[in-house]
Amino acid sequence: MGKLFGTDGIRGKAHEYPVTAEMAAKLGRAVVSVLGDGSKAQILIGRDTRESGEVLEQGLIEGLLASGAAVVRLGVMPTPAVALLVRKTGATAAVMLTASHNPYEDNGMKVFGGDGFKLPDELESKVEDLLLAEGAAPTNVAGGSETTLVEGLEIYRESAKASIGGMNLSGLKLVLDAGNGAGFRIAPEIFRDLGAEVVEIAVEPDGRNINKDCGALHAEAAGRMVVECGADLGVSLDGDADRVIFTDATGKIVSGDRTLAMCALGLKAAGKLKNDTMVATVMSNLGLDEAMREAGISVLRTGVGDRMVLERMRADGLSFGGENSGHLIFADHATTGDGIVSALQVCRMMKEKGKSLAELAGVMREYPSRLVNLPVSEKPPVESLAKLQALISEAVKTFGSQGRQLIRYSGTEKKIRVLVEHKDADTVDLWIKKFSAAIEEEIG
Repeated sequence: MGKLFGTDGIRGKAHEYPVTAEMAAKLGRAVVSVLGDGSKAQILIGRDTRESGEVLEQGLIEGLLASGAAVVRLGVMPTPAVALLVRKTGATAAVMLTASHNPYEDNGMKVFGGDGFKLPDELESKVEDLLLAEGAAPTNVAGGSETTLVEGLEIYRESAKASIGGMNLSGLKLVLDAGNGAGFRIAPEIFRDLGAEVVEIAVEPDGRNINKDCGALHAEAAGRMVVECGADLGVSLDGDADRVIFTDATGKIVSGDRTLAMCALGLKAAGKLKNDTMVATVMSNLGLDEAMREAGISVLRTGVGDRMVLERMRADGLSFGGENSGHLIFADHATTGDGIVSALQVCRMMKEKGKSLAELAGVMREYPSRLVNLPVSEKPPVESLAKLQALISEAVKTFGSQGRQLIRYSGTEKKIRVLVEHKDADTVDLWIKKFSAAIEEEIG
């Protein structure tokens, strides 16, 4: 991990280093310098609904214009739409201003190359080196320009609909929780275009209510509305609409692993799961591996982050993967996680199979699992924490093939994440307490 770039771009408190207008301007210059390829660069800019987005956008534009770039403003736009448009327009790169599922006080900057993928490590490191370099800003270059791509959402709308062949979704009633984020306008429109009955919630962003008690981190809000209005399912997006969590007709949240499992099975049945293999992260439940093994599907594991999942998918030529946090990547349709396209795929499966979401999701048995996020003031290497390491060694011997533990720092926040899974729920709780106590003692 770099000094600025985490697992999903640069992220932190808005207006505090490194998420400032000054850093955004510097990022603009760095992107042009690294990706401009000696010719006039065209850079797209999208943002979510945070109140800090406009200030960061203006800083970014100033840096890009000073570098002679052609700036194309997209306005409020889902992250996957930005990734799509940079490919469709033939632009040099794109920057998405978002902190995804974080609260409104945070913001961040994601960079996409002209191919619609997040930058590979080598290019990201070059951009970061320029951001960290001391010295005066380079002399302004003449020729910069600024325009707005007014048809951007329309291009994304048609692409998303095409991902299910324009299938008619009439007969499906869904609750769509846009998390007061970037998908607040376009997501309900897409589902209505395809004939679904849509009940909207959290579609009134005010700059400060993004992800607040709504969206992918609070899918219970959609679940309550599903029960209240008799809908077939709930669809909860995060702040930049690149991830989605579902609720079934009873209002129960469908785990991300169950969603991964049913999508992989659906793709295999349709002959679209390349090499009968899917990619998941180390955070996915052991039950996913069991269910996929029984279905003749291999599961490849990566580190945390949709970027790592996608890199493995590209390296092996695979068509599907994702994270249990709600990032689903359908490589035939997108170059990044796409909550709207993922929800369309799930609706397509429900229609084609004539099954409820609960029936589709009942394809795996989940091991009892618990994940806690503990705040930390610093992040010393986990390997340097003697007591914690001793406990980890003890757990490995005790669990055997019946369970596992995973302890890692967040890539975007000052937190350490402790995951324990085991066939016995009491064992899970016991070891969560042991690990938490050791972390508290050694880090504070």
